[in-house]
Amino acid sequence: MSQKSTPPVFPKVTKDDCPVIFHDDFILTEENGTIFEKKVTELCLAEFLCYGPQKETGKEGKCLYRKTKDGKFVKWNVETDDSLCTLQDAFQKVEPSLGFNIELKFDDFAVYQQDHLLHILQVILQVVFEFARDRPIIFSTFQPDAAQLVRKLQNNYPVYFLTEGGASIYYDVRRNSLGEAMKVCLEGGLQGIVSEIKGVFKDPGAVPKIKDSNLSLLTYGKLNNVPEAVHMQYLMGIDGVIVDFVEEISQTVDDMIKPAKEMTTEGKGESEANSKLQFSQKELSFLLKLIPELIQF
Repeated sequence: MSQKSTPPVFPKVTKDDCPVIFHDDFILTEENGTIFEKKVTELCLAEFLCYGPQKETGKEGKCLYRKTKDGKFVKWNVETDDSLCTLQDAFQKVEPSLGFNIELKFDDFAVYQQDHLLHILQVILQVVFEFARDRPIIFSTFQPDAAQLVRKLQNNYPVYFLTEGGASIYYDVRRNSLGEAMKVCLEGGLQGIVSEIKGVFKDPGAVPKIKDSNLSLLTYGKLNNVPEAVHMQYLMGIDGVIVDFVEEISQTVDDMIKPAKEMTTEGKGESEANSKLQFSQKELSFLLKLIPELIQF
């Protein structure tokens, strides 16, 4: 696990076929004292760009709102903000050495026809091919068909299938376990899986199966902000983690790993794999059995 910063990028395709960057499916705004939800994909580019801070000095955009966990609507106030932008803007204005994790988001409860998925992906890929240049890029998505389709449409960039690993249950069984995620990857020629860490800790036996299938395994989730949880994944052989606090977690985990690496340097003929084992195999086996029980609470 090396320290790399690859921020997620969430493209949506507007009604007039322009990929824009916005995390949520809906824009919340206020008109005449009433809060309205507007689906990003149902707006044209000009409508989308009129919300929030504007590029032109002195020009005010329509006020943005967000919905809190308890259902309240509050104004979109952040310490540092910028105008909404297109995917092309992101490629042209963000430091070229910074990689993009392009997460292709779709409605969890919608059934998409292949023609519709194909159109969305082609619009996004057209911008990627034209403006990405040498920027490191990976694609990821929770939508199984989109994952396999974007892999068919290009082979320049790796594609990862996102899964909650069974933390939530969906009508599409391919989204409900690490085993199903592995099938999606192998059938579609994908490079790997990005799982919610709780899904991995609930089914640690899936890790060696995934690795034996020559698939990469990454994780995300709040537990990844706990250094001990990241260290455990290092011991399990997981390839990488997505965290909120990159420098802090990296430094803490490095401090945990250092003693084992130093012991390996002093020893003779030991492999790098063995340097990970600060626990005995018996202790590690016990921990892997214990973790699924602990995360129930």
